[in-house]
Amino acid sequence: MTYGNFKKGELKFEAANLTQLDRVLLDRFQRGFPLVSRPFAQIGAELGVSEEQVLDSYTALQQLGVISRIGAVVRPHRCGWSTLAAMAVSEERLEQVAEIVSGMPEVNHNYERHHQLNLWFVVTAGSKLAVADVLSKIELETGLQVVDLPLEESFRVDLGFPIQWRQNDG
Repeated sequence: MTYGNFKKGELKFEAANLTQLDRVLLDRFQRGFPLVSRPFAQIGAELGVSEEQVLDSYTALQQLGVISRIGAVVRPHRCGWSTLAAMAVSEERLEQVAEIVSGMPEVNHNYERHHQLNLWFVVTAGSKLAVADVLSKIELETGLQVVDLPLEESFRVDLGFPIQWRQNDG
């Protein structure tokens, strides 16, 4: 369960409430996002809408928790450093600790897993030392141990997929 944009167990949208523009933006630009100075203007031009409409749609999708971010995926450790980390958090403290973790600008997402280590997150910073500092800060602020799970071997997994909208979803 991602905590960065919505509360545990709460998803604030239904596919039927998405506009046609929302659907096209979600489906068509998972890959090949324009690498130009004004990508949203270029997307708008391709779709026959304004840059403002594209930005408004993406903003609404983010506020609904449908998307968390738009950004590049960079090969690990080519610029900066990152690590996967996990914590064992009691159910009573899970939301509180998740909010602390999410409050760190270096944490790009966190989620609950059904495991003794039940809160997992990724920390990205400028260097290995900076990542270690973030992990230490999380331990200090939560009073809980953070397990650092650094990358040993990288794999490229393409998470883009065509969205199959149900008939009654619009």
